[in-house]
Order: sequence, then structure tokens, then C-alpha cells
Amino acid sequence: MENKEIKDNKTSENGDKKKVVLSGIRATGNLHLGNYYGALSKFVRMQDDYDCRYFVADLHALTTHPDPKMLHENVKDILAEYLAAGLDPDKNTIYVQSDVPEISEMYLLMNMHVGIGELMRTASFKDKARKALGIHSEGDEIEKEIIGNQTNQRVNAGLLTYPTLMAVDILIHHADLVPVGKDQEQHLELTRRFARRFNSFYKTPYFSEPFNFNFGGEAVKVPGLDGSGKMGKSEGNCIYLIDDEKTLRKKVMRAVTDEGPKEPDSPVSEPIKNLFTLMELVSEPSTLEHFKNAYADCSIRYGDLKKQLAEDILKTTLPIRERILDIRNNDEYISKVVRQGAEKARETAAKTLADVREIMGIRKFY
Repeated sequence: MENKEIKDNKTSENGDKKKVVLSGIRATGNLHLGNYYGALSKFVRMQDDYDCRYFVADLHALTTHPDPKMLHENVKDILAEYLAAGLDPDKNTIYVQSDVPEISEMYLLMNMHVGIGELMRTASFKDKARKALGIHSEGDEIEKEIIGNQTNQRVNAGLLTYPTLMAVDILIHHADLVPVGKDQEQHLELTRRFARRFNSFYKTPYFSEPFNFNFGGEAVKVPGLDGSGKMGKSEGNCIYLIDDEKTLRKKVMRAVTDEGPKEPDSPVSEPIKNLFTLMELVSEPSTLEHFKNAYADCSIRYGDLKKQLAEDILKTTLPIRERILDIRNNDEYISKVVRQGAEKARETAAKTLADVREIMGIRKFY
């Protein structure tokens, strides 16, 4: 692949300063169809109009104690998938979180203004703590159960302070817009709270408050293949962008369905509704209409539906898979992209950290 020079992507064609958009994904496995339609494809459309910064969150991934070798491979996978999906490193700042050490230092400083109680009350922490410790209560007593836990199981402090690190990821770049799903909205609200608290404590309007960015329309919820919920790595119901043709076809053919409609114009069950939703994303409108009509008149054959769905998904994923494999094997290109991204990211991060240290009174005598 051709090496390219770093270009300035911070101003629009008319000279106006672009709004900063920031998003990151944890290095815990390959990206799937939900990631692509829910975010990546939209990121590609945005890259000419915004100052976009996309990172691989390897520090966030440490909360689950991944195997060190696997963590490195996961970072490389996501970088290749970002690029294969169409993110241009000359138009976007693409970097690895740990390549910007200013984030880690500011994470420490920001924690000095964050309360343990407000972190323990976050929904994601409670859910993960319950799973880690085997706690079954749903009430507010969970904090006491976590603190009083006498087993060998533990909830690590990194999981507790996850919202602080996420806030620093955002604030260190003075991001204006942060695309987050419903499960991350509480964390984004905490980011705004931390920004206000910092400004109030030090009597300075230094940080502005970031807001969610929904790409100008309803968020796309890509369902999984298990008949309910959304597509997700932990649910095991994914179609990955890296899946080969045989694997993908097998997954789709095993997708959960129902016994089929017994009467004309029956309500569509949840599993079939999910398959129709996937078809809305990947198939021609006429194809979707054909199968909906077949469901309505009770002539639908789920085998035919799944075969067509797999065929249409492959039209999207196979070209991306080929690019992933090409990029994944080009270490020189990946190294160039992350080095270039780290330089761009550190330019902003270093300035913010220097300002924060000065504001907080951490000043050198030499």
C-alpha cells in the first residue's frame, strides 16, 4: 500500500473549524455487522465534514484481564477492520488509546474529582459487578454486597473508574459529539457532569460539554441471530465482518425462526421480525417485500429466506473481508497509520493535559 503524507483535517473547505467527533471501541474481538451498520458505515460518510477521531480502546479492555498476546492481536484486528470498512487515515485521526500516554495521566488527575458513590451507582458497573461476584439482588444494597464481599472473587478498580477513563478520552480532545448507544448514555452524562464539576471547582470555563450524536435519524439496531435482542460479541449471535463465506452461510441458516404463520396476515413473531430487519439493511426492497408478502399469505419458506439473506449479507461483507486480510498482513502500513494517528492525537492531548496541570496547580520549578 502506498505511504501517504499527513494532511490537515481540522478545517472545512470554507475555512470553518470542524466539530470534533470521537468514538472508540474496546479491543475485545472482531467487529460485526452491528458495528458496521450501527457506526462504521456512518463514520465513513462523516469523514469529510467533521474532525473525526477514532481509537482502539486497549486500556478499557484491560478490565477483563485479556491474554497479553490476544490483546495485541485484537487491537490489530480492529485497526484493520476500521480501515477496511473505509475509514481514511488522512481524513480521520485513527489511533490506539495506549499510544497517547497523556490519557493515562489525565485519568489519574480527573479521578481526584470523581466520587466513589457515583461510580458505584452506574448501571454498567452494577451489572458487571453482579456477574463477577455472583450477586443476585437487584436493589440499592448491591454497593454493600460488593464492599462486604468475602469471596476470592473481586471487582477491579479499573471497572469502577471506567466512566472516568471514558470521560478523559472525550474531554482530552474537547470532543463536541460522541456517538454512543443507549447503554453508554449514562457514561456520557457523567462526562458532562465531570466537565461541569472541574470548571466549577477551578472557576474556569475550560471544558465544554459533549453531546450524543445520532447521525441525524433513528439509531440502527442490528438484531442478532438468536431471535431476540441486538447483535453483540458477548451474546454469541454475531455475523463478523471477517467471517468467511462458509461460516457466514452456516450462521444464517442456523438463525432462530418460528413454526411459521398459521393464518393469513398473522402478526410477525420477534425472530422473523429480526430477519426482516437484517434484510432491510442488506437486501433490495423488492426482495424484502417478496418475503413479507410470503409471510402474510403463509407461503413463506424459511430456508429460502435464509439463503437469500446470507447471499445479500455476503455482498457487503466479502469485499470488506478481502480488504481486512490484505491490511492485516501489511504490518508496515498498520504501523504507519497508528504512528500517524498517535502524532495527531497527542497534539491535542498534550495541550489539554498541560492546561489541566496548570489549572490544578501542578507546575514545575525548573
